Amino acid sequence: MTAVRIRTSAPGKLFLLGEYAVLGGAPALLTAVDRRVDVTVDDSTSGSWHVSAPNLGIENLPLGTDGELPSTLDSRVRSSLRVFDAVREAVLARAPRPPQRLAISIDSSALSRDGHKLGLGSSAAVATALTAALCTAVGLNQGRASLFSLADAAHRSAQGGVGSGGDVAASVYGGLIGYNQGATPLPLHWPGELQMMAVVTGEGSLTTRLVARVADYAAEDPARHRADIARLSALSERAEAALADPDGFLRLANEYFIALSRLDAHALAGIVTERHRELHELVRREGGAFKTSGAGGGDIGLAFSHSGEPAERLAAALARAGALVVPLGFLAAGLQGDCTS
Repeated sequence: MTAVRIRTSAPGKLFLLGEYAVLGGAPALLTAVDRRVDVTVDDSTSGSWHVSAPNLGIENLPLGTDGELPSTLDSRVRSSLRVFDAVREAVLARAPRPPQRLAISIDSSALSRDGHKLGLGSSAAVATALTAALCTAVGLNQGRASLFSLADAAHRSAQGGVGSGGDVAASVYGGLIGYNQGATPLPLHWPGELQMMAVVTGEGSLTTRLVARVADYAAEDPARHRADIARLSALSERAEAALADPDGFLRLANEYFIALSRLDAHALAGIVTERHRELHELVRREGGAFKTSGAGGGDIGLAFSHSGEPAERLAAALARAGALVVPLGFLAAGLQGDCTS
């Protein structure tokens, strides 16, 4: 039998606008970034399935008959592999033929810094790249839309049902997208007159915890929660049109941060930190806009400005304030892959 090697990669993402509101049906604006998860699948030479994730300290971990996690596995390692297991289960449930024993390698190190996640959607990128690789391995032909649906369902399962699917959509489709739950993502154009910078604001946050706290707030005070989400949703609805008006987009980003801060003050979730508020004021003084991205907390924040000299001024001000700008390419390509014999 000819040995087959499958390679796939999927980009991380950043929410530009629409966080939390997207969970209530509002549109969100996301970009794929050039930090990627790489997945390699080979026929196993050991007679059993095994998985490696070197940046997580997992090397050639033996798996069960169909790749299932061993029952004796340490809880920490099991938690690290929950996306792997959800994707494996979802793909094998639809496989047209019994899978070969596979050796799988997952590398998400590019989406971390000094061992801390940057908030670039690493688990969604893993779900996307792994779904594509395993579908190829078992002969399951998937178009982009059906692959998104499968990867999103597996990712959502791994996160306990939490999430909008926007991060998976950005990983699958790439570029700049407008995203609504249940609809095909809309490719959009980023204006050359605007520049964005990704700024480190902490050591990463657990998305599920922040989203769960907002859900608790919704249960505790549904009327006020509805009002907070309605305010965010009304702003999100303006995002696509604002791309044609750089000044309007900067105002919108600032307004969104203020509305999100209001939601957080009510939910006591920790979405907006003191560091976020400091950076928001600094960037505003320089004529730009700053906001959290994604779940917030310690994840990356975004600074927007006019391109050219205003962006250079802002970058210098951030450097003087000790804020680290992460070198990222935006509007990156979506899911990619190949199969070689």
